Amino acid sequence: MSKLPYYNHLKSSEDLHTTYAATRSGFITLALEKNRRAEPYIAQARALQEAASFAQMASDLPKIKGIEAGLLTAAGLSDKSLSYLSSADKTTAINGLIENFLEPSGEKFVEELVFRFLLTRGETLGDSMRNIGGILAQRKLTRAILSTLTIAGAKYRWQDSKTKKWIEVENGDSEIEFSPRGISWTFENKHRTIICNLKVPLVNNNVDICLFNSEHTNLEINQNESYLALVELKGGIDPAGADEHWKTARTALDRIHKAFSKCKLYPHTFFIGAAIEKNMAQEIWNQLESNILSNAANLTEENQIISLSRWLCNL
Repeated sequence: MSKLPYYNHLKSSEDLHTTYAATRSGFITLALEKNRRAEPYIAQARALQEAASFAQMASDLPKIKGIEAGLLTAAGLSDKSLSYLSSADKTTAINGLIENFLEPSGEKFVEELVFRFLLTRGETLGDSMRNIGGILAQRKLTRAILSTLTIAGAKYRWQDSKTKKWIEVENGDSEIEFSPRGISWTFENKHRTIICNLKVPLVNNNVDICLFNSEHTNLEINQNESYLALVELKGGIDPAGADEHWKTARTALDRIHKAFSKCKLYPHTFFIGAAIEKNMAQEIWNQLESNILSNAANLTEENQIISLSRWLCNL
């Protein structure tokens, strides 16, 4: 009997369990990413403060050119909301900010303005951080896959998530993991394509990662036979949300199994998670041993991600 692929990096359910050290490191990584994403907002606040300092009193602020957007942000309006407002609405919002909050602050109206600007930008930052675990998880897995392809000597292209254009790698693959939607490669006469965050027609739901038995030029997402593997990837590191992440992933994987089995198709399925508690680890291990899942890995364990990536690239 051939060795099952997950035995290359897992010996028991204990190997799937996220350690305290990995949890701590994950929280620090998220904090650093939050600080990195906050940098533009802090720079904007400084620019607003500098420009607003030319005002003698709060009522002078609308007369200063080039700070209207900053005033509207300080008034509590998001960038998205501005497209629904008329010029009169914007003026009303700014006047309300000045009369109700800045003028009562007296000489410290500029400080109050900056505080309120940062408060709104903080909400924007919070929104952008909601799925940061998933984004960082995709980056990490993508980098592992690219590294596997590179050392194998496989030629590959990647699809930009914004333009949807496929780009051939020419001068190294530095920072590709920050913006790919897909990767396509040819190796040993096999054509493979990975697409991230794809709505699979047969399942009628988004799947985090899909591997196709096809090159990108011939990719047909409606061709059910071309699916080689479907992956649920959960990058949240908070142990408090671990069970919920696994329940969501398990439901999605069950849905995938049922949809494809009705067509007598059985693509590989696997789960990758950052926060895996002991009970979860045992349940995932049981699914591996029962051949329900083809593979699994803890995202915080580098050797597991590399091993799984090698297996994926060789399917």
